[in-house]
Amino acid sequence: MNKIKVGKIINTHGLKGELKILALTDDENRFEDLNEIYIEDTKYTIEKVRYKKNFPMIKFKEFSDINEVLKFKDKYIYIDEKDLVELEKDSYFIFQIKGLMVKTVDGLEIGIVKDVLSPGANDVYVVDGKEKDHLIPAVKEFIKDINLDEGHIIIKPIEGLLE
Repeated sequence: MNKIKVGKIINTHGLKGELKILALTDDENRFEDLNEIYIEDTKYTIEKVRYKKNFPMIKFKEFSDINEVLKFKDKYIYIDEKDLVELEKDSYFIFQIKGLMVKTVDGLEIGIVKDVLSPGANDVYVVDGKEKDHLIPAVKEFIKDINLDEGHIIIKPIEGLLE
């Protein structure tokens, strides 16, 4: 089963082994619905989740002392793919978009999505083109089809978008 990165441990908190998490999801409250997570290849059971200044604070059942969790600082938190939340129609996780081939409606291959930026109102796909990177806004005006099974995104670029 695939593991999905959902957070980064940025620090410890208090003396009882809590960890301060930087959420790598759109929903910071996402951690409340989880019973277990992975750090590297080891599974841990979540005992408690609370929030402090919009940061999730996680306490594992396996640890009760700050000295036991110091080793986790700067490590990533992963979940099983089965623990993903349901998305609305035509919504995708970033990990699903990365690696897709981007083609125009005319069949011209533009490149592979290497990153997804979230600067504001909509995401922007960073496409590794043959000569340079292209920034494609993830809006219906440009994105005509996303086919995960076939591994591609079809776009209808406007003049200047790919220059």
